[in-house]
Amino acid sequence: MFKRNKHGIQVKSAEQLEKMRAAGLVVGRTLELLKRSVEPGMTPLDLDVIAEKAIRDEGAIPSFKGYQGFPATICASVNNEVVHGIPTEARKLREGDIISIDCGAILDGWHGDSAVTVPVGEVEPKLLELIRITEEAMWAGIRTLSPGRHLSDIGHAIERYVKSQGRFGIPPEYGGHGIGTEMHMDPWIANHGKAGRGPVMEAGMCLAIEPMVNLGSERTRVLGDDWTVVTVDGKPSAHFEHSVAVTHNGPWVLTALDGGKERLSQP
Repeated sequence: MFKRNKHGIQVKSAEQLEKMRAAGLVVGRTLELLKRSVEPGMTPLDLDVIAEKAIRDEGAIPSFKGYQGFPATICASVNNEVVHGIPTEARKLREGDIISIDCGAILDGWHGDSAVTVPVGEVEPKLLELIRITEEAMWAGIRTLSPGRHLSDIGHAIERYVKSQGRFGIPPEYGGHGIGTEMHMDPWIANHGKAGRGPVMEAGMCLAIEPMVNLGSERTRVLGDDWTVVTVDGKPSAHFEHSVAVTHNGPWVLTALDGGKERLSQP
């Protein structure tokens, strides 16, 4: 039922890609709602409640909740938290914060996974620039998705773009992944490295492209909750992610409401 290539990477049929798209749209619509909802005074748990209701209202299941014991629907990472922040009501968002929201949903057995970083009210220009660079790095990686290219081309494009913008840290331990009937599948996709290496992309592969970029050093550590990853130097971090299908017509961004048309049409 599920085709895999010689590297064990799941390759979807056209019908299966449509199911992936349906799951991706649930996630995309949920993140759009969360982006509109973020404001000073809210707690990350407030956003989690909104996300769970939105996902379940569409007949889908939050894929993060209960995953390896994770207790929430979204990961909510504030300021120097890089990824995997647990939403709680112990902390209110303040004007000038940034929050990375990672969201996943399962619909009819197929997964969607996407993340955005959102400013809370008015924020410093350097934080807006960090957000811009991280999102642009994601799109640089997405643009490489084409049959015949190598998987390492993705990380190479991400790293090259980030380095072209100044001195920023790319945490080497974290990266993208395959996605389909499971949230995390082979292959793992680094956000750095040399081009032209590793397996060759094929039409029907679905990959989650997700750069994390730190305003300071690349070094990170995991807090005592065994989930939340923070920067060692305490400087802010941003995170963006889309689930994307490799097709003969170019990348199909499954978690973007327009399929990625607007951004992919830009030079």
